[in-house]
Amino acid sequence: MTTAGADAWLPYDEEPVLTPAMTGGHEAAPPEEMDRLRRYLEAVVADRRCPVHTAVAFNAAYFGYETGGEGYGNGPFDLDSFPSLTLGDEIPALPVGALVRIETGSDPLYAEIVYKEGRHPRAEAGADVPGWISGAPAGAREPGDHRIPDGPVRRELLVPDLTAFGPALELSEAKLKRFRTRRKWLNQDGHVIVDARYASVQDAEPGGTTAFVQHLLTRRRASLVSPLVPVSVAHLAGGSEEDRLRGALLGLLDTVAHALRTSEKLRSWGHYALTRGRIGAGLCDDGPLGGSDLHTLAGSLERGAAPAARRRHGLGGSRTVYTAIGAWLRGVDGAEPLLTGVEYAVSVCRANLAVTDFVRGDTDDGLRTASDVRITLDDDFESGGIWRSHHPGSEEADGSDPLHPAGRGWRETLDPPAPREAVFSPQGVPAEEPQADALPADSPLVDDRELGPSNYLRINDSEVCWQVPVRLAHIMEGRLPLSRRAREGLVSAGLEAAPVRMEISHPGGEIEASEEVQRVVLDLTGETGMLREVQWPIDFFPGLRLHVQWPRGGTVFRLHTVELEDPVEVDGQLIAHCYDPTVLTREGAPGSSRDGDSAAGLDTRQLVMRAVRRFGRLTPDGHALLDRSALPRGIYDTTPATHQVTALEQAVDELLAAQQLYAATGSRGGDGEPHYPARQGERAIALIGYAPDPVVVSRPGPGTGAPPPEAGAEHFVHGFLRRLPAGWEPTDAQRAAYREHCRHVGKADGWELPHGYTFVTAHSRRR
Repeated sequence: MTTAGADAWLPYDEEPVLTPAMTGGHEAAPPEEMDRLRRYLEAVVADRRCPVHTAVAFNAAYFGYETGGEGYGNGPFDLDSFPSLTLGDEIPALPVGALVRIETGSDPLYAEIVYKEGRHPRAEAGADVPGWISGAPAGAREPGDHRIPDGPVRRELLVPDLTAFGPALELSEAKLKRFRTRRKWLNQDGHVIVDARYASVQDAEPGGTTAFVQHLLTRRRASLVSPLVPVSVAHLAGGSEEDRLRGALLGLLDTVAHALRTSEKLRSWGHYALTRGRIGAGLCDDGPLGGSDLHTLAGSLERGAAPAARRRHGLGGSRTVYTAIGAWLRGVDGAEPLLTGVEYAVSVCRANLAVTDFVRGDTDDGLRTASDVRITLDDDFESGGIWRSHHPGSEEADGSDPLHPAGRGWRETLDPPAPREAVFSPQGVPAEEPQADALPADSPLVDDRELGPSNYLRINDSEVCWQVPVRLAHIMEGRLPLSRRAREGLVSAGLEAAPVRMEISHPGGEIEASEEVQRVVLDLTGETGMLREVQWPIDFFPGLRLHVQWPRGGTVFRLHTVELEDPVEVDGQLIAHCYDPTVLTREGAPGSSRDGDSAAGLDTRQLVMRAVRRFGRLTPDGHALLDRSALPRGIYDTTPATHQVTALEQAVDELLAAQQLYAATGSRGGDGEPHYPARQGERAIALIGYAPDPVVVSRPGPGTGAPPPEAGAEHFVHGFLRRLPAGWEPTDAQRAAYREHCRHVGKADGWELPHGYTFVTAHSRRR
């Protein structure tokens, strides 16, 4: 543990770190107040042995957690009012952040719940858990259970921090070891497993801080209006009415969460924060659960679903595996000391962060292209978190965030997915499969009209806005199609023959001054109309997404692009702006450029790649799958010679070996139509696929820390309690000010200052 830095908050010695402005959420809090809160929370996270949940961080700032070993030891608590907790009992559910009393038959243990997870009885056999448990609601006992009663009960593991209240209430190591050995008050790991009872299935939804807010408003409401804390919520909210308190708590928790999330010294797994130094030290450790074991964990998620062997022209069958992180950690030899007490919570968070980094850095939105295994987070609460591994992963390219817990394991027991018969086009309609005699390398795209449509249309009284990706034809022909609504508005306004101006904003990109504002020709013939004689910047490429705005009745069109948070590299092309991967796959193929679109002059490998990208069945994330047997006549538009077929086969094998293409297996029905995945009872066919593999390229930039406030700026300080040196007493004026403060927050009793404290009235001062 460490002590607070010189500039971190000292409870009861300095003004509170929670302020009235923070009740409106982090966006309402002044930067200097956010910086002060963030510095204090960084010190708290560095001081505590456990991951610091948003609710625990709120407790620290609200009750005055003191770093350096004191914890909440000087806080204003009625310990007998804490909820009671007994190992193995059924109890009303408690959130992370609850202050509890663990019954022992003699002196109770006082603790703060710093972590909890689901511990389903059917998930205890090992790391591979039944899929239906992942994302299952509280009370579910069987797959697809529709008979979940009101007031469901869920088995939960709670991790208490028994050191939170300082050395005076801390157990000796010997006594703690006896408790763990007896397994009567704590289990062998120093945790408490209970059956948590909820009012409804909705109340049992994990994640967020809603349950903690409800806990404070009900079982801990007295603390919200207490004049003994550094500053009460009632004072911050300006009253003690239920709605005021609830709104203030939600705003304060949002502010605390933002402070943790935006700290450069911390990393978070969900609502749990750890210092980057502690995470890094664990990864550098050569012992159990160090970097080597966590690397093995990430690799095991891929290997668990990958087929045992690859065939020459395809992959193995479908397989889905659900891996529970907590159970996996318990299976590592020598890991027991790192899975007891609060260290278990640290190990779980560190393991999940290692998998997160693997998914972010070594996969394409969760897809490991080489093995065709998709790795996604499915449940972030049960058993320390459950990760889903599925093969073939390319069939599940739905654009969803692989790190958002989807709960597919449970959902698929309620509504099993129908067999997918094709890889879908962006509109969700199976693209037509070009036949071998209709696939010349330069024939028009079969999905040309459906590719990259306008979307995200916004229409109001003052403007029409939409998004559209740039197409290769737009660049080559110097044009831009309009939206149908914009065309109708222009016609209605009688602007068919009006001269129009186009303004282009391309932040972070290359654009000439002459291209930023252009005179263009308005053509309102056709379904949508068109802007012609456009000079596209050299930086624009097929797939670049444009945001277009037309102010109603005006003759100006405003276009802008949006920078990616981090640039990516796709097939050697650096992309720094938002783009449509389907258009990039189709129109970024070999032989396609702003100077022309032809297969002339391409070598055999380039011809293969062009055919797969232009005519393979397309997925929304830019994958394309093509029947391998269609290549020879498709490329040459005639029956090729034997040496040409041999050259094509060799080119395909080389591209597969270089992982520029991948192999898959489909089937062909009696009507001659190909299907993917393969249908049972149909003849198997070999497919080859193209998968774009965006590689993130870091964008250097200056730090984002807020500038220090102007020296001498006036700062308003709200009233707060301050600890007095030994032997000192508050003045009568301070006692009277404290009584007035109590009246303001609605406290009808307990108006006298606590012994050893004074009250600092609200005032202004200069920094």
